[in-house]
Amino acid sequence: MSMESTYDYIVVGAGSAGAVVASRLSESGRFRVLLLEAGARARHIWSTIPMGVSRLMTDETVNWRYVSEPDEGSAGRPIAVPRGKMLGGSSAINGMVYVRGQAQDYDHWAQLGNPGWSYADVLPLFKRAETFDGGDDAYRGRSGPLRVTSAARHEVPLLERFIEAAQSIGVPYNPDSNGERQDGVGMTQMTIHRGRRQSTAASYLDPARGRRNLTMLRGAQAETLVLEGRRCTGVRYWADGRMQEARAGREVILAAGAVNSPQLLELSGIGQGDRLRALGVEPRHHLPGVGENLRDHCLSRVAYLAAARGLTLSHKARGFGLAGEVVRYALTRGGVLASTVVPLRMYVRLRPGLDGPDAGISVTPFRFEVVNNDWRIGEREGFTVTVHPLRPESTGSVHIASADPREAPKIRFNYLSAEVDRMTTVAGVRKARELAAAAPLQGVAGEETAPGAEVQTDEQILAWACQTAESGYHLAGTCKMGQDPMAVVDHRLKVRGIVACASPTPRSCPP
Repeated sequence: MSMESTYDYIVVGAGSAGAVVASRLSESGRFRVLLLEAGARARHIWSTIPMGVSRLMTDETVNWRYVSEPDEGSAGRPIAVPRGKMLGGSSAINGMVYVRGQAQDYDHWAQLGNPGWSYADVLPLFKRAETFDGGDDAYRGRSGPLRVTSAARHEVPLLERFIEAAQSIGVPYNPDSNGERQDGVGMTQMTIHRGRRQSTAASYLDPARGRRNLTMLRGAQAETLVLEGRRCTGVRYWADGRMQEARAGREVILAAGAVNSPQLLELSGIGQGDRLRALGVEPRHHLPGVGENLRDHCLSRVAYLAAARGLTLSHKARGFGLAGEVVRYALTRGGVLASTVVPLRMYVRLRPGLDGPDAGISVTPFRFEVVNNDWRIGEREGFTVTVHPLRPESTGSVHIASADPREAPKIRFNYLSAEVDRMTTVAGVRKARELAAAAPLQGVAGEETAPGAEVQTDEQILAWACQTAESGYHLAGTCKMGQDPMAVVDHRLKVRGIVACASPTPRSCPP
């Protein structure tokens, strides 16, 4: 049985983007807004506690727990692809590292024919969104809904040593990587405030809960868009054991992320016609870029045992040390549990002549291992240095496996298929080793456990990277913006060739 209701706007997905969009659209009180979220939970205790992130990686109640298709770039291994499935989406399960990117990235988008996306255009929106106590007023916001803080610099002796080591090899100290420039080493900026995660659910939906014009439905999985010709007039979704339908008087806004957005478009007949037809989906609009152009940061983790005790956080992440930290967090909302697993980051240029950094390096003050796609703290004291290309050129895809909305789509990363990514990964591993060998870390960095001293040549490093690569959880690109034939949306984020409005008269639709 299908139940139908009508709203001005329907937002599919209450994640990092959808929660913000629904909150902003409902602010004035003028519009009726429906927010659909497939996840049934509003909160999870380990989502609230920042260091609880590892507990969320395998919890199917708040995580879609997707797994990639094996390919050459992962040495034939499937790779875990966590995606948030609750209010706040992936912002409720991620590592809480706050990174805007480089000004050149946005200026490049504008140069490709996307007006409104230059750094000068987006900077005021970044400032409007955040509250941050540091940095320059020209770049940072002071009164936005999203609280951003910096990891404490002096609580972990290892991190001070790493800052000194980075400076000794020519990486400057940068107190604000989201300010005028990204280059350098500095404490990680985090979406954490007073010891609690600041997901978009906490920052945007909690203040909006009392609005009578905002309806939030959890446990409501969108199964198809309602199309009348080239007009999208609503959404069909499964909730409370039955199929239901909602109509949009103004717009349907698809904000389901880099996996579920192309999935819903394809289930609705929007995508590559031949591919959809072969899976039993009636093609409604041929749009070849849907699901293509997938990009993600491919992580390589260089790990070391500690040569001395007490410099890392390993002793506080296990046993009695962890018990003490639990008590500390309960009493003060501080300590290890109140921070991110990567409290130090640096951005470096691995190739000469670049205008900005091409690689990111983060430091975790303990060793952790991924066994069967599950995170574990290493038993022996140590630390991890993670490297990745900032602008991956290797592209993959996300496509439905069948016409069944409940079947997981096929995710193909094709990691390290581009030569520049292979070069940057190898250079990044060598940079991590250079850091560990720098004078300030003498007597701190012990045995290299990954990839290991026996891995030295470029070919050996690349083979190790393929065998151990992990997702950076930063999937993007599957609904590409642009003007070229593979673009899915234009610069206004409108699906090309589709009108997301129920009115049959175009001038009645919102601009």
